[in-house]
Amino acid sequence: MRLAVRRTLRDLEPGRPVLAACSGGADSLALAGALAFEAPRSGRRAGGITVDHGLQAGSADRAHAVTVVLRDLGLDPVESAAATVGTRGGPEAAARDARYAILDEAAGRLGATVLLGHTLNDQAETVLLGLARGSGARSLSGMPQDFGRGAAHYVRPVLGLDRATTRRACLAMGLDPWDDPHNDDSTFTRVRVRRDALPVLEKTLGPGIAEALARTAGLLRDDADALDAWADGVLAGLGVGSGEPGTAPAVEVSALAELPRAVRTRVLRRVAIAAGSPAGTLAAVHVDAVDRLVTGWRGQHHVDLPGGVEVFRRYGRLLFGRTESA
Repeated sequence: MRLAVRRTLRDLEPGRPVLAACSGGADSLALAGALAFEAPRSGRRAGGITVDHGLQAGSADRAHAVTVVLRDLGLDPVESAAATVGTRGGPEAAARDARYAILDEAAGRLGATVLLGHTLNDQAETVLLGLARGSGARSLSGMPQDFGRGAAHYVRPVLGLDRATTRRACLAMGLDPWDDPHNDDSTFTRVRVRRDALPVLEKTLGPGIAEALARTAGLLRDDADALDAWADGVLAGLGVGSGEPGTAPAVEVSALAELPRAVRTRVLRRVAIAAGSPAGTLAAVHVDAVDRLVTGWRGQHHVDLPGGVEVFRRYGRLLFGRTESA
């Protein structure tokens, strides 16, 4: 755990503060403990933050207890923030959105990088969830090691370590992790994957499934990054940038037809978003319908996309525009 955090700190911008996002569970608590050990040795300021989602009785007391542990570790500053969890996208997505809103604000205000305690097991679960949805390479590539959200920067130092390691690290550091009851609540899809699906795969196919899924995610991420870069280059060459939502771009069909489908559909998705179709509701089935205007043109009238965007094929071009009612 300490080595993983040491490598992360070494790669960060010199002098940049670091915050450990900590729920009190084994993964994030071990991360916080490792950060508290390594940060002074690297001359870096390190703090901690915990989020009270308000979804369980006594959650405020739990959040306060976590801040006490973080301060006892020597982290400074230490913050606790109460989240307002909505309902959009289901309970898991809503809680995640509320949590990131708080972490984004803290990271921006403090100019800090936030460390997240996601492990190899979390990565494997994410890949299986993507498989169940029939997702593409980008979704199956799982969680990135580091990423940005606006001005906020996030890193997952222990994405290559399993949960058993974080448990052992807590024991070695004398830390008592909290077991969130939601982690055993089968109403959550991820819990069912963790408790039921992965053990069945391990029993049927042999040990090492989580490691194999995480390794596959890394390979697919490399592929998805390369295809995305290709698509961005094509888009720039066509003179159609990501643009502001609401623009009405047009694309030459001949330029699209010669592209591999994996690149062409990425280009079409980007153009649709630029025309005003919301990324969160623009699904593969919508992009496939637009793609048929390129590869399976039979005089179709138009394709309707989320957000009131219509796509027509006229005189060898795809025209993306808004409906009058949109």
